[in-house]
Amino acid sequence: MTRSVYVTGIDRGDGRQVVELGVMELLTRQVDRVGVFRPLVHEGPDRLFELLRARYRLSQDPSAVYGMDYHEAATLQAEQGTDELVSRLVERFLSVAREYEVVLVLGTDYAATQLPDELALNARLANEFGASLIAVVGGRGQTAESVRAEARNAYRAYEALGCNVLAMVANRVAPEERDRIAERLAARLPVPCYVLPDEPALAAPTVAQITHALGGTVLLGDDSGLARDALDFVFGGAMLPNFLPALTPGCMVVTPGDRADLVVGSLAAHSAGTPPIAGVLLTLNERPSQEVLTLAARLAPGTPVISVEGNSFPTAAELFGLEGKLNASTPRKAETALGLFERHVDTADLLDRLAVARSGRVTPMMFEHELLEQARAERRRVVLPEGTEERVLRAADVLIRRDVCDLTLLGDVDLIRKKAADLGVDLSSAQLIDPATSELRQDFAERYATLRAHKGVSVELAHDVVTDVNYFGTLMVAQGLADGMVSGSVHSTAATIRPAFEIIKAGPAGAAGAKAAGAASIVSSVFFMCLADRVLVYGDCAVNPDPDAGQLADIAIQSAATAARFGVEPRIAMLSYSTGTSGSGADVDKVREATKLVRASRPDLLIEGPIQYDAAVDPSVAATKLPGSEVAGRATVLIFPDLNTGNNTYKAVQRSAGAVAVGPVLQGLRKPVNDLSRGALVGDIVNTVAITAIQSQVPSDAQEFSA
Repeated sequence: MTRSVYVTGIDRGDGRQVVELGVMELLTRQVDRVGVFRPLVHEGPDRLFELLRARYRLSQDPSAVYGMDYHEAATLQAEQGTDELVSRLVERFLSVAREYEVVLVLGTDYAATQLPDELALNARLANEFGASLIAVVGGRGQTAESVRAEARNAYRAYEALGCNVLAMVANRVAPEERDRIAERLAARLPVPCYVLPDEPALAAPTVAQITHALGGTVLLGDDSGLARDALDFVFGGAMLPNFLPALTPGCMVVTPGDRADLVVGSLAAHSAGTPPIAGVLLTLNERPSQEVLTLAARLAPGTPVISVEGNSFPTAAELFGLEGKLNASTPRKAETALGLFERHVDTADLLDRLAVARSGRVTPMMFEHELLEQARAERRRVVLPEGTEERVLRAADVLIRRDVCDLTLLGDVDLIRKKAADLGVDLSSAQLIDPATSELRQDFAERYATLRAHKGVSVELAHDVVTDVNYFGTLMVAQGLADGMVSGSVHSTAATIRPAFEIIKAGPAGAAGAKAAGAASIVSSVFFMCLADRVLVYGDCAVNPDPDAGQLADIAIQSAATAARFGVEPRIAMLSYSTGTSGSGADVDKVREATKLVRASRPDLLIEGPIQYDAAVDPSVAATKLPGSEVAGRATVLIFPDLNTGNNTYKAVQRSAGAVAVGPVLQGLRKPVNDLSRGALVGDIVNTVAITAIQSQVPSDAQEFSA
């Protein structure tokens, strides 16, 4: 069983941080406590560790991460030999390994280290640490044959030195050669060789990195603008009509500071989305007038305008030498890197080869990782009606970079593009639709009018109704043009789910007669409550104010199915203020009756009720109140008797216990539509979209909506 993984290379410039980040992502899906160890480190901040610490909420003391610096190591090796160097590094590694279930080891970087035979040192350290090894070779600027030869030679070198080589990675290869290289390496190496193409967005410096490197001054722009990647540099010297066609998406415009026409023209083009630019860099320490800067700020709010002292030629020389870096201040690059890793690495196979024992605990991070992985496994399309909302656009950016699902965004297309450009979000792979001008509008109006004819809805009225983004998005789902919908960040719950009730509707079966496939008489909801060491499912906390016994039974069955779908073994607690036979009254009787209905309909489900919350989740209380129960003290699905109790409880646990609440997740609809809290954060939206995509992967016998 793997206790440590050593990621290394054979030379500098291989971009292995992408692989190190990807392996860390895999490990944290399986294990609660992952440690990091870098045997040798340069002076100054360690960008990658700071990224790992921020992204994965590592509590590890930074002083325990490092063995020693390169200068100390080179001196020790020269004076006392390699054995002494290795001995001290092993001692420091073991102090980390004792504290963590698995350790990710970051090998040396071959950058001015003054260490002889660095490859052999990495191999020996991997062996002494008892670590499995993943070796990375860089392919930028190399021919396909050269990459193949380097990968084969690297494998042979590490294997000859006794290393347990788990896999090889050829990184930064020419995209057009990627498939051919992968095919040939698969036939020539005894271990998997994953081939990652060069990704321009990873190599591109951000505007903030450019500003720092050149000692620039920020005249305009916000943090979001400074985080944009500069994918290209366009140098302005021509007159505006000749200059504008030279602009490229994501470019940094470099122009003398006295060219106000190029500044205003570039920002106007950005505002129109033709094309969106990264920002404007002004040379010669010349700055436009305040009037021009005020106009620029109004044209493209948030877009950076930076001033530097040098003239264009030396500035150009510095710019072309800059390369983007993964660090804690570039979270979007991290999403891009992980998306690249997950697209081109068989992560399931690599996890099998790592053979890391999964933790018994399920942490919030592990649950969130699993959501994205499940969604990605069987690709679906999710429609987001609130396409002009900033949080939705930022969530779309994460989903696209991580390659989680296909997206459709609804709203005024020009406004969506403008807001996306201002945020630096690339929506080129997303579908954008304006319901008011869509060719689908008339067809949707006719179908909606037919469906709601019994309510007196005419085609003329329906023609207006379907321009509402929630109705339009729901009709897309009903018609199979999207697999699910997520809304509610700026709309009320009623506005989000009313169209689903009217168009998609609940399943056909009755409450206690609901089938295992998930048919339902009512629509209900659950929250996934991610506690420090487990995930609980709460239902119903968002939809039904006071369900009767049959409806409560239906909610329990649906919640158990939802829990199982997302990897939570369902053990149902039907909550009440009374446990077992200790109390009576209408409220307790309702819960008792609902429990009987579930047992009669689904004898395969583990269920207990009525039961109090403490007896449901605390083994010591359960041993006193319900000894011998298969559910008491171990409940994972907690069904509340009414909305008042459920809604207040989930919020109390969320705020007081620091739980991550994912939801509400609607259940019982023929096709998935999910509601967001209007206070939803970007991460909440990402999780809800992933859940919606996973829900749509379940085969359904529901009929397509038709007139």
